[in-house]
Amino acid sequence: MRGQDQLSFEAYAAGCERRLYRTAYLLCGDRHRAEDLAQTTMAKLFAHWWRASQMENLDAYARTVLTRTFLGEQRRLAVARRLGMLASPPEISPGEDSDLRVTLLNALAELPVRARAMVVLRYWEDLSVETVADLLGCSTGTVKSQCSRALARLREQLGESSPYLPA
Repeated sequence: MRGQDQLSFEAYAAGCERRLYRTAYLLCGDRHRAEDLAQTTMAKLFAHWWRASQMENLDAYARTVLTRTFLGEQRRLAVARRLGMLASPPEISPGEDSDLRVTLLNALAELPVRARAMVVLRYWEDLSVETVADLLGCSTGTVKSQCSRALARLREQLGESSPYLPA
């Protein structure tokens, strides 16, 4: 990588690192794993910076890389669990987080992987249905129906009047 490209990558990485980490944390619910996901995403961006830097919306491209990295990792973990190579995922422990945050993260963790990704991208990242569909390689109808079902499950778990769910 040339000096100017490296400087532009470093500037971009410094600016988006926290945002990628937050999204990764919402997707997986684990601090260390979120750090790994964000770091893997940055490594992939770095490896293909010549192409990534040409993107019209670099943040959307980075989110796509992050989401697909997460989904791929989830598939590999699921296969490993089925083969008995890994134990079940650990429960999210409170640690420093408030009870409400832990409750919300536990409720998100109960959702299927793709539904959780859709909810995080749609409502946390505030992306349009079309953008989420493009990111995940599915139809807009799939995003709408999966988000609707996921929100219904979250309302069941958190209660109908939860201030953390969209109206």
